[in-house]
Amino acid sequence: MTERLRPRDVAVLAEESASTPMHNATVEIFEPGQSGFDYARLVGLVQERISFVPRYRQRVQPVPGRIANPVWVDDEHFDLGYHVRRSALPRPGTLDQLRDLVARIVSRPLDRSRPLWEMYFVEGLADGQVAILTKSHQVLVDGIETVDLGQVLLDKSPVPKELGADGWRARTRPSSLALMAGAVHDSLTGPETVADTLLSTTGSVLRGAASTARSAGRVLDALANRSASGDSPIIGPLSQQRRVVAVRTDLADYRKVREAHGGTVNDVVLATVTGALRAWLMTRGESMRGVRQIRAVVPVSVIDEELEATSLGSQIAAHFVDLPVREASPVVRLHQVSYSFQAHKETGRAVAATRLIGIPGFAPATFHAVGSRVAAVERRRGYQLSVTNVPGPQAPLYAAGARMVATYPVPPLLEGHPLAIGVTSYDGHVYYGLTADRDMLPDADLLGPCLHEALDELVDSASGSRTRVPRGRKKRRPPEETP
Repeated sequence: MTERLRPRDVAVLAEESASTPMHNATVEIFEPGQSGFDYARLVGLVQERISFVPRYRQRVQPVPGRIANPVWVDDEHFDLGYHVRRSALPRPGTLDQLRDLVARIVSRPLDRSRPLWEMYFVEGLADGQVAILTKSHQVLVDGIETVDLGQVLLDKSPVPKELGADGWRARTRPSSLALMAGAVHDSLTGPETVADTLLSTTGSVLRGAASTARSAGRVLDALANRSASGDSPIIGPLSQQRRVVAVRTDLADYRKVREAHGGTVNDVVLATVTGALRAWLMTRGESMRGVRQIRAVVPVSVIDEELEATSLGSQIAAHFVDLPVREASPVVRLHQVSYSFQAHKETGRAVAATRLIGIPGFAPATFHAVGSRVAAVERRRGYQLSVTNVPGPQAPLYAAGARMVATYPVPPLLEGHPLAIGVTSYDGHVYYGLTADRDMLPDADLLGPCLHEALDELVDSASGSRTRVPRGRKKRRPPEETP
């Protein structure tokens, strides 16, 4: 029995181009220690665990004549060696060299004739460390049917669980006649199939009608963003190349600021992003060019009592916040961000970070993937920047006995949005992963030092200060904070 792609997945595939590959990526750094963790061990681990994410052995199969949405079919020629690749850095194997390698890899679209993912085992890092880059298409990871492969590779103990291979064999690919017959059957027995096909077809026609402007979606994006952003420096056309910025900070600093000024760790993260953007804009010598605020979409967790707690894809909603980059005071910036999230908290649907972390096998990569899908759906509402902040586990995780010591998200860029930011807290640290267009933002590397400076400003403001809580809020431990 084949499963048909949903209209939103079809739209994502239709909107993908060479300049906007629609995949999420995560870079994880490991210390092998005495585990013997190497490329062969990684291949064996993936072979054991891939049965938990069967979609990773399937590819997209179009239906002849496009009389129905494409279907997922087993890849009869599935080659694990093609998907799990080996790479290495030249000595001394610095983080900057790793960033350059990751930027080149994430710039390339995935091969649609195969399952839509790749994984790279990167050797040669300093101090004997290794890195794993996982790259998964947005249609592959929805947080409901499929989670990110990286989520099932990690264990809470250095002693790996031996599961063994599952003896998988690909089901025979359906013939063209069978695909057409299945489409007719689904249309007759399921009215939603007809509706989905019409919705997908209509979207395709609209996109084709605007081919002279690359696509109808991009025209709408440009109009929406022009009205919302004015002359924003982070709105513009994309090239086919990327830059990646990776920043590591201490979670204790965010907690210190939270205790001094109130709010949540998430508020402090966004205030840090705001301060970094302000400093970065000022380094351009443009006197802010009249920019007072940057409108950001921040996917947040919500509670839906009718859904399973593990259905992350159905429990992520878009929240819009204006980042006050014109404001000089870091404390005022923090309070303005906190007020923006107050309404979300007062709905009673906000999900505590501890609840997310408590989901069995939860890993931030899935949440980042779902958050990127939410940002893509909302992009025509005129925001300029997407920021996905995910609370991760505060205890170490392991892959085949090797301890994960760092994890950096690498979010995708959407058309007209040359900057995206992902944030993950893990094991006492907060990791920023910034993806930028290489041509549009040639100075994106400056955002790294700017993030450190913005956080230092907030920490300095908390040192020796009296606790200041925004008016109308009680001094208590907020539910959304990272523990």
